[in-house]
Amino acid sequence: QVRLVESGGGLVQPGGSLRLSCAASGTIFSITTMGWYRQAPGKQRELVAAIISGGSTNYADSVKGRFTISVDNAKNTAYLQMNSLKPEDTAAYYCNVWATTSGAGTRYNYWGQGTQVTVSS
Repeated sequence: QVRLVESGGGLVQPGGSLRLSCAASGTIFSITTMGWYRQAPGKQRELVAAIISGGSTNYADSVKGRFTISVDNAKNTAYLQMNSLKPEDTAAYYCNVWATTSGAGTRYNYWGQGTQVTVSS
């Protein structure tokens, strides 16, 4: 089993910055993808950013140039640096991980509990 613990959410003014962290722990053999999704009230959950083992990244168009995803492989921790935040970035942010728990190679998908980001003056 893999556990994800997120931190770093909060209230910030427009134009401000926040950094989210997602630490993965448990029976981890390898992590293939770490990503962040967000869900605003009344809207579907959407991909914000993802990073694949090897370093390839993918961003939603709405956050390109403002958000940066990174990973500390030694700590199994993903980060989302969010700059120039806008009110429309307000949402619950969820960490998502694809990982294998043994050498058999079967990947499983895991979600964090979510951390709230509110951008408001």
